[in-house]
Amino acid sequence: MRRGAVSMGNVLIVDDEPAIVELVSWHLKKAGYAVDTAESGEEADRKVREGNVDLVVLDVMLPGMDGLSLCRSWRDDGIGIPVIFLTARDDEVDRVLGLDLGGDDYVTKPFLPRELVSRVKAVLRRAAAGSHRPGGTSHEIRVGDVVIWPQEYRVEVAGRPVQLTAREFTLLTVMASKPGRVWTRDELLDQVWGYTYAGDTRIVDVIVSHLRDKIEENPRKPRYITTVRGVGYGFGGSLEWGDR
Repeated sequence: MRRGAVSMGNVLIVDDEPAIVELVSWHLKKAGYAVDTAESGEEADRKVREGNVDLVVLDVMLPGMDGLSLCRSWRDDGIGIPVIFLTARDDEVDRVLGLDLGGDDYVTKPFLPRELVSRVKAVLRRAAAGSHRPGGTSHEIRVGDVVIWPQEYRVEVAGRPVQLTAREFTLLTVMASKPGRVWTRDELLDQVWGYTYAGDTRIVDVIVSHLRDKIEENPRKPRYITTVRGVGYGFGGSLEWGDR
């Protein structure tokens, strides 16, 4: 980052491969981010809990505490810091499990540094409180017992506060902003992730499953997030397919 420039955010890179750390650090700094690094899960855990970290780029395979266990411990303790996982190209199980544990995104090795920088920008933009305001409104969104405050990054269900990851919050806000509208998976990818996932729409299914576990009284018989077979998902109301 240039001397005197304002940081776009503080990114912690957690990887035990020096070449990857050096490459990612250089590109993130060039893009305007402040960068810190950690070589182990334990070191990363300490730095995150000390604060001053806005996003973690986290390798799945680490000495000691692995990346998946580390993310799980943060989510269990209510630490909602955005996490982008680095995984091997053939580790599909790790990618899905990482998202299921509360990760916000993943990048497969080998990767293009500019792709990672793009995803860091997208995740941080959506993690900022109130950064996504459907329909241009800053007011609360209320559907049944679900109340969302986009600016305050806050959700309650029947008066009960619900802790969501940045990705879960954005997906919920997008769908709840138009009750009754059916969203295709591709539309949700575009609205929530802001770029195309090369056809891998299962990431939407993972986040929807997470949301149901958190906001539905009975996730197996959802009241709010409804599946429209062969199309996608809708939130509340009488579901219709198309823009409203």
